[in-house]
Amino acid sequence: MRPKPDFATLAAPGVRGLQAYVPGKPMAELEREYGIADVVKLASNENPLGPPEESLAAIQAGLSGVSRYPDGAAFELKRGLAAHLGVVPEQITVGNGSNEIRSIIAETFLGVGDEAIYSAFAFVVYGLAVQATGATARVAPANRAPGSQPLGHSLEAMSALVNERTRLVFIANPNNPTGTWLAPSDLRAFIDVLPPRVLAVVDEAYLEYMAAGDGPDTLSWLGAHPNLIVCRTFSKMYGLAGMRVGYAVSHPELAELLNRVRQPFNVNGLGQAAALAALGAHDHVRRSRQANEDGKAQLRTGLTAFGWSVPPSAGNFVLADTGGPAGPWYEGLLRAGVIVRPVDNYGLPRHLRITVGLPEQNTRLLRVLHDLRRAGLGL
Repeated sequence: MRPKPDFATLAAPGVRGLQAYVPGKPMAELEREYGIADVVKLASNENPLGPPEESLAAIQAGLSGVSRYPDGAAFELKRGLAAHLGVVPEQITVGNGSNEIRSIIAETFLGVGDEAIYSAFAFVVYGLAVQATGATARVAPANRAPGSQPLGHSLEAMSALVNERTRLVFIANPNNPTGTWLAPSDLRAFIDVLPPRVLAVVDEAYLEYMAAGDGPDTLSWLGAHPNLIVCRTFSKMYGLAGMRVGYAVSHPELAELLNRVRQPFNVNGLGQAAALAALGAHDHVRRSRQANEDGKAQLRTGLTAFGWSVPPSAGNFVLADTGGPAGPWYEGLLRAGVIVRPVDNYGLPRHLRITVGLPEQNTRLLRVLHDLRRAGLGL
């Protein structure tokens, strides 16, 4: 037998030190491990109301076409998005979820010797996308906790890291996992002073959940800021996480470059149809937003009464400080059939990120926590 090479030495330099992204525990895995039925998953920031009826109908209608390749240019989806957003199709890049969009941006504009900036406690995938290209990640200190927007982006700290090697700045608004957000005026002022050669990537995966007036109208800034890229998704508000559809809106010349890197047929036909139909699901958006506000209030009230610190969140989740190691609470919830998200990989070993669920799911979470405390956990 021929000797096996050290495969790691064959990988690109940026890949050698990568740690694969670990998603939230799947429900089926928990059922297999513990023999638990009726699992509640509050770990992946999915919409508990599911997708809109309009999208389900579009998926059903498209089933007969799954033997054919999808439209590689996503013509109808891009045309629908352009009309919905008030832009032109040439400004849009579609992705297999907004996660692929971030990777496409990094692959397009980063290489060895370049730098990208993001905040501590920002979405972990930013670092993975940067490292895979061989570029250098510069991580800005976050806001202190407690305080205003605790653990959120400090635009002042991020601005201080910009130098001649900077190519990208990733800004999550709202941010996952902290739920923090930036005032529109502060974000605009930050982008105003960025050098034109530095691209501002504003990740708005949770924008639709923001209260009226809290979210910036970033798309209206594109004319004055050709170095701005806005990323959004159909996975959160629109309940299409399993369809994997995201998109970026940017200057047409930037979009043309991104589309050179984008893989052909990266968004499947059913996903394109479901996303296009979701754009007209106005009642679904209204109901989802109200359910989220009610559910957040339920969780924050219950968790605060339990003794945990739960700052306000602009997303469809809350970040709870358990006051001590979060691991035992996570494991206790798992064994009771409730999945939440530990965030020790962010350097937050005391915290759990909890997705807003249906009222009965939130109630079950709170009940299990009280049961665990009565059993001696956290005492």
